[in-house]
Amino acid sequence: MSNLQHHDHAGDLQRKLTNRHLQLIAIGGAIGTGLFMGSGKTISLAGPSILFIYLIIGTMIFFLMRALGEVLLSNLNYKSFVDMAYDLIGPWAGFYVGWTYWVSWVLVGMADLTAVTSYLSFWLPNGVSFSPIEQAMISAGCVLFLLILNLLTVRLFGEVEFWFAIIKIVAIIALVLAGIYMVVTKFQSPSGSVAAISNIWNHGGMFPHGVNGFLAGFQIAIFAFIGVELVGTTAAETKDPHKHLPKAINAIPIRVILFYVLALMVVMSVTPWDQVKADRSPFVELFLMAGIPTAAIIMNLVVLSSVMSSMNSGIFSTSRMMYGLSRDGQAPETLGQLTKSAVPANGLIFSCACIMGGALLQYFVPNTIEAFTLATTLCTILFLTVWILILMCYIRYRKLSPELHEKSNFKMPGGVAMSYVVIVFFLFTIAILSLEADTAKSLMVSPIWFLVLAIGYFGFYKSKIKRNFAQE
Repeated sequence: MSNLQHHDHAGDLQRKLTNRHLQLIAIGGAIGTGLFMGSGKTISLAGPSILFIYLIIGTMIFFLMRALGEVLLSNLNYKSFVDMAYDLIGPWAGFYVGWTYWVSWVLVGMADLTAVTSYLSFWLPNGVSFSPIEQAMISAGCVLFLLILNLLTVRLFGEVEFWFAIIKIVAIIALVLAGIYMVVTKFQSPSGSVAAISNIWNHGGMFPHGVNGFLAGFQIAIFAFIGVELVGTTAAETKDPHKHLPKAINAIPIRVILFYVLALMVVMSVTPWDQVKADRSPFVELFLMAGIPTAAIIMNLVVLSSVMSSMNSGIFSTSRMMYGLSRDGQAPETLGQLTKSAVPANGLIFSCACIMGGALLQYFVPNTIEAFTLATTLCTILFLTVWILILMCYIRYRKLSPELHEKSNFKMPGGVAMSYVVIVFFLFTIAILSLEADTAKSLMVSPIWFLVLAIGYFGFYKSKIKRNFAQE
C-alpha cells in the first residue's frame, strides 16, 4: 500500500469526532433535503409506489455502505474513499472521485440554497415572493454563516451536525405520531378527505401512473440518500473507527424504514397522494391541513434546519476532499493547509465561494423547483458514478488482498457478486433519468464535467503525479 505513504504528515486531520457525532452525521446524511423538499414531487410522479422505491434504494445503499466500510477498515491509512480509489484502482480514479465528489457537494449546496428560499417564502403573504436579488442575498448569508461555523473547529462541526440531526429526528417522529393520531381519530381535512390508511391504495392503486411513474420517482428518491457515504469522509476524524463505523453503517436499514417509509405512509394516509402539492414540502402541508398552524410553522423551521444541516455536511466534506486532493498533488497546495485547530481553512473558503454560485443559479432560474431539479439531477448522476467506483474499489480489494478480507470482522454480505448487482442497479438508475424531460437535460450536460476532468488530469496532473512518485 505504498501509494499512501505521502499522507502521514504532522499536520494531519485529527480524530475529534466521537461515536455520538458519527451516528448522528450518518442519520443526518440519510435525512436530507430530498426527503423534506423532494418527496412532494416524487409522490406526484410515482404515487404510493414511492414506498417501494425507497425500500429498493435503501437496500442497495446498505450494500454500498457495507462494501465501503469493509475497505476503509481494512487499512486505516485510508483517510477517505479518495485514498481507496487512488490506491486500489489508480491515480486517475483518486483524481476522478475526489473532484467529482467535491463538485457534487457544491451542487448539493446549490440545490439546498434553492430550498432555503422556498421555505422562507412560507412566511410571506399570499401571492408575494422573493425577487431574484433577495433570493441571492439570502443564499449568500446562509453560506457565510456556515463558513464561519466550519472555520472554528472540527468538534464544533460534529456538535452542530449532532443537534441539527436531533431536530430532524424529533420532527419526523412527531409527524409520524401526529399522523397516526389523525388516522385513528378519522380526521377530516378542509378538502373533505378523511384520514385513513386505505388512502394509500384507494386513489388508483399502488402504481397509479404505471411503470413510467414508478421509474420517474427514482431520481429525487436517490437524491434523498446522498450523504450516507459521509461516514466514509469522516473516517479520518473519528475516534475508534473499528468500533463505531460498523454501528453507524448497520443502522441504515432501520433508519430508511423509520424515516422514509413510515413518514411517507403517514403523509399519504392523511393526504391522499393526488392532493399532495409537487412544489411544497408535504411535511409542512400535513400540519397546515390539520389546522395546526403553529405545528406547521415549527415543521417549516425544522425543514429549514434540515437544509442548513445538509449544507453544513456538504461544506465539511468538500473542504475535506479539497484537503485530500491537495495532499495528493491533485489540487493547489494552498488548499490543503490546516489551521492550528486542524481545519483546512483555504479549502473551506474555496468550496464556499463555489457554492455561492447557487445564488447566481437562482438569479437565472428563479423557478425554485426547476432550479432544484436541475442541480439535484446533475448531482445524482455524479454521485452515482462515485458510488460505482467505491464498489469497483471493493472488487479490486477482494482481488488484491484476499487475506485482508479473510481477517475482516466486517465483511460485506454477498461480497463481489452483490457488488455487481448494486453497480447494475446504479447504471439502470442513470438510464432512467433519460425518461423525463427535466432530468434528461442534466443528463445531456453531465459529459461536460467528464471533459473538464479529463483535461485537468491529462493536461496538468498526470506529469505532476509522476514527479511525486519519482521523488518518493
